[in-house]
Amino acid sequence: MTTEPLRIAYSPCPNDTFVFDALAHGRVPGAPDAPALDVTFADIDITNGMAERGEFDVLKVSYAVLPYVLDDWALLPCGGALGRGCGPLVLTRRADADLRGRTVAVPSETSTAYLLFRLWAAETVPGGVGEIVVMPFHEIMPAVRDGKVDAGLVIHEARFTYQNYGLHKLADMGEHWERTTGLPIPLGAIIAKRSLGAETLNRLADAVRGSVRAAWDDPEASRPYVMEHAQEMDPAVADQHIGLYVNEFTADLGEDGYAAIRGLLTRAAAEGLVPALGPDALAFP
Repeated sequence: MTTEPLRIAYSPCPNDTFVFDALAHGRVPGAPDAPALDVTFADIDITNGMAERGEFDVLKVSYAVLPYVLDDWALLPCGGALGRGCGPLVLTRRADADLRGRTVAVPSETSTAYLLFRLWAAETVPGGVGEIVVMPFHEIMPAVRDGKVDAGLVIHEARFTYQNYGLHKLADMGEHWERTTGLPIPLGAIIAKRSLGAETLNRLADAVRGSVRAAWDDPEASRPYVMEHAQEMDPAVADQHIGLYVNEFTADLGEDGYAAIRGLLTRAAAEGLVPALGPDALAFP
């Protein structure tokens, strides 16, 4: 049994801090053997790279990175972000913009959002988009507004704030995904080192589920932790964020959750965007 704290990295976004608050602070009810955590905050493009380099014990990553790391990492059946009505958006200055051959800013090329965007563009943009420019997430909407790029792919709280920049929603990647598959949108995954062993992995999964339930049972208990790391986000926006990204799939992926993950990665592999998954790649532990 692992007795040292598990080194974990997740984002400062409200959904992650809400999910992990009880576990990070030793407040999971009825779980005296829940593993202790040594927490580092890092945006998901950073944690994707950490997974590929084998750093830390537990990470929040994009589902898009799984085909590259599942030999050494196990996908936890809980704690991540899937949902409906919460997909990435493509934003433009004009509501009727044409993206053929145009420059699009994205926060990462190793993100689920990027896979969803490429699958959408392959079906809906004849001839394809033009140059892809990777830039920090917080710079994308200003860059679109200022004409530095023709469009931007945004995630999370930008769903609620893009109109403040005078921008238009050209397309919702989640709506397209749900319409064409009927499945929830797989966004962020929790993975842990397989070398921790089955006992520790199962204890971790149980503790994460308990932490989610504790947050639902007493949302106000997590509010100080959420708002401390929410980067000056309005509390109402933080609540909307949590409402979208913390749901039944966070407590347990279930049949639809696993179908969504395998469906996304199978489609992406068929387009040559990621390596193909092995038949047992998503098995836990």
